[in-house]
Amino acid sequence: MYTLYAIPNCDTVKKARVWLADQGITYQFHDYKKQGISREIIEHWLTQKSWEELVNKTGTTWKKLEEKPTDEAAAMTLMMEKPSVIRRPLIESDGKIMALGFKPDDYQETFK
Repeated sequence: MYTLYAIPNCDTVKKARVWLADQGITYQFHDYKKQGISREIIEHWLTQKSWEELVNKTGTTWKKLEEKPTDEAAAMTLMMEKPSVIRRPLIESDGKIMALGFKPDDYQETFK
C-alpha cells in the first residue's frame, strides 16, 4: 500500500493524483494541513534522502522564510512546523520513499 504525503490544493499533487488514478494505483492520502507530520517519520525519511532533497526550495513557504535552515536539525524542525515546505508529493510504501515530486516518466518507471 502506498501513502501519498502532500497538501490537496498543490497543482503538482493534483497532477500526480490524476496520473495515479489513471494507472489504477491506490494509495492513502496523508494531508499535512490536517494531519501534520511526526518527527519519527521525518527522521526515517532522512535515512533515505538528505534534508536538501526533502525541502522544496522553490516553493512559497521557503521563499517567505526570514531564516532558512542550514543543517538537518533546523530543517527537521522547519518541516514539522511548516510541512508545506516538504517537497511534494512524497510517496512511500513499506517505509521506503518511492517518489519525491512528480515527473510522469519517473512515475512510469517507479510504478510499472
